Amino acid sequence: MRLNAAAANAVEVVGKELNITYVVLGISLAALAIAWFLRGQVLAASEGTAKMIEIAEAVQEGAAAYLKRQFTTLSYFVGIVFFLLFALPADTTSIRIGRSLFFLMGAGFSALVGYNGMWLAVRANVRVAEAARQKSAEKAVQIAFRTGGVVGMTTVGLGLVGASLVVILFRENAPVVLEGFGFGAAMLAMFMRVGGGIFTKAADVGADLVGKVEKGIPEDDPRNAATIADNVGDNVGDCAGMAADLFESYAVTLVAALILGKAGFGDAGLIYPLIVPAIGIVTAVLGIFLTKLRKSDKSAMTAINRSFFTSAIISAVLVGFATFTYLPDSLMNMTGLSAEAQAIDINPRVFALGAVLIGISLAAAIQVLTGFFTEVGKRPVNDVASSSKTGAATVILAGVSVGFESAVYSALLIAGAVFGAYLLGAGSVVLSLFAVSLAGTGLLTTVGVIVAMDTFGPISDNAQGIAEMSGDVKGEGAKILTSLDAVGNTTKAITKGIAIATAVLAATALFGAFTDAIKNSVLEKGLVVKDQVLSLQGVLDVADPRNLVGLIIGAAVVFMFSGLAVNAVSRAAGAVVVEVRAQFKKYPGIMTGKVKPEYGRVVDICTRDSLRELATPGLLAVMAPIAVGFGLGVGALGAYLAGSIGTGTLMAVFLSNSGGAWDNAKKMVEDGKFGGKGSEAHKATIVGDTVGDPFKDTAGPAINPLIKVMNLVGLLITPAIVGFTLDDNQMMNTVIALLATLVIIWALVRNRKRATAIA
Repeated sequence: MRLNAAAANAVEVVGKELNITYVVLGISLAALAIAWFLRGQVLAASEGTAKMIEIAEAVQEGAAAYLKRQFTTLSYFVGIVFFLLFALPADTTSIRIGRSLFFLMGAGFSALVGYNGMWLAVRANVRVAEAARQKSAEKAVQIAFRTGGVVGMTTVGLGLVGASLVVILFRENAPVVLEGFGFGAAMLAMFMRVGGGIFTKAADVGADLVGKVEKGIPEDDPRNAATIADNVGDNVGDCAGMAADLFESYAVTLVAALILGKAGFGDAGLIYPLIVPAIGIVTAVLGIFLTKLRKSDKSAMTAINRSFFTSAIISAVLVGFATFTYLPDSLMNMTGLSAEAQAIDINPRVFALGAVLIGISLAAAIQVLTGFFTEVGKRPVNDVASSSKTGAATVILAGVSVGFESAVYSALLIAGAVFGAYLLGAGSVVLSLFAVSLAGTGLLTTVGVIVAMDTFGPISDNAQGIAEMSGDVKGEGAKILTSLDAVGNTTKAITKGIAIATAVLAATALFGAFTDAIKNSVLEKGLVVKDQVLSLQGVLDVADPRNLVGLIIGAAVVFMFSGLAVNAVSRAAGAVVVEVRAQFKKYPGIMTGKVKPEYGRVVDICTRDSLRELATPGLLAVMAPIAVGFGLGVGALGAYLAGSIGTGTLMAVFLSNSGGAWDNAKKMVEDGKFGGKGSEAHKATIVGDTVGDPFKDTAGPAINPLIKVMNLVGLLITPAIVGFTLDDNQMMNTVIALLATLVIIWALVRNRKRATAIA
């Protein structure tokens, strides 16, 4: 997005503002140093018995091999997009080069965050299991959460390093360059989410269907050939994938905030959105070190909730202090303002602090709401577990009902936050959308703790798996790990809910940047005809059939993307089932423990199938907005983006929370409710959990980066669409749209041809 020449010249990053940016850069580097310190603490803990170490090393080897192959595959996509970005309009050659280079940085940082999360998680899991073996729940919680803290500090540190460097190097042109940074982070996160999600759930579903249902053996029994792949999947999906997802949420939110901040607050608008997450780094450190299990705590969830809400309150107080210190009490005392912003009479301090507090409050509200619908002991999960007494069908129905209901409440919460932020703008569209983006930065002040919460889940799951496979953790130690695993299911569900909220706030802000980009593209053509600007900005005028079609297509893409992800898991899980069955048949000694299963074969199947499935959803996400935008115009593209945001919000929450409810309902039965392990009720909840696995860990989480990728693509291509339209070059628009459509058709046909293949 670019302002007119007068406004652009008015915005400067010099003196005080530049010095603050250097301070933010220093804080972000300090976050990386703290991450290194916490890493040392985790690795210093004992690894346990020789058998536990052997199993952990197998998981480490499988996870590293998968990510290496995944990054090799993705490097081709990254290289192609790097050169395509040069073809998009920019004011100068240096900006065009900077946008492409920072695209590489965004993709690289996203990959680094994901890999770092995986690398430490596969080494922390055995240490958590050992702490439980020593009957120390406090130590187990501390190791798991501080491992997540390493990932959290890396996420916020690298996110702020990228954003602050762009502001330092490109000053007033930083928003345009940051579009590339955000796009790189979002694109790679989407691929890692999809690929990791397919891997982990293919292994999990295959292991459950053959091991628990057909053979009647425990979930992590070493006789099941899919167990190592299942534990590998927890790390490449829930650690690497989610870490990359939250990193790109962080990056994209900053992109939107700086784009709209430049238009709304002038000079200060490029600095204040950096100050808020910098404060979040400080509070994240406090939250991580404050997370300690007390004797009086009912479960680890109590300790985690306590640290989260404490850090959120401290964030609010510190942001308030920084706001009243840095911002003046009137817009008239600010420099670099656009004409629209100058005409509004508001107190910038009240405006900015109010927006940030909305974001922090939203994070807290989603934590409570998601916990209610997915936590063991709460009414929704109890109802799902109780439905197991009448079979698998009622379990499925109960879980679907929970997902649908929770999606409505979550969507209303997010919509209320967006509207509340919008009202702060006092009628100014620019300021209102800037407020939405600031709400996003407010929510992300808690992202360090949020990432720690998310990583806690797969580490706890892996720790229980290692304990069960080794047979070295029994009695009280086993009970500790079972409790942590149930808590981990809830923390994963909560972080998915918060990730969805960040996606909506970022996408809404980017949507605002998109509409402003239309106006500025017209102005840069030397056209100032009001009617022409308004006609191009009429993105939600459903009286125009093209816009209605765009809206429907945007909603449909979310469904198609979800279907592709779930179908991919189904195919890959089918291949795993065939392989595990074949090994049991070929080697009868596996069941007696005399023959060791071929774990590596299942890992290879999951790796192959997950990487093979990346292309179709990735091409759909990038090519669909191009086809709609160049084919139907920017109005239809705007409606398309609006449709994807609305439908994506509901779909993501539905998939995530229904899956979380099914998972913890199974945990309740396994803990002795309604007949316990091996009962008919247990078998029914296994079916529910099997359906929920691709819902909550593959399709649902992948929608978050999907809607941000599509919004960023829309933002990047808008100047080209408007340029071709105003130059009366409709032929070029048509050709690009047809090519994009043909790519989508080719990808879908190719995908369908292997839809029924097992191997």
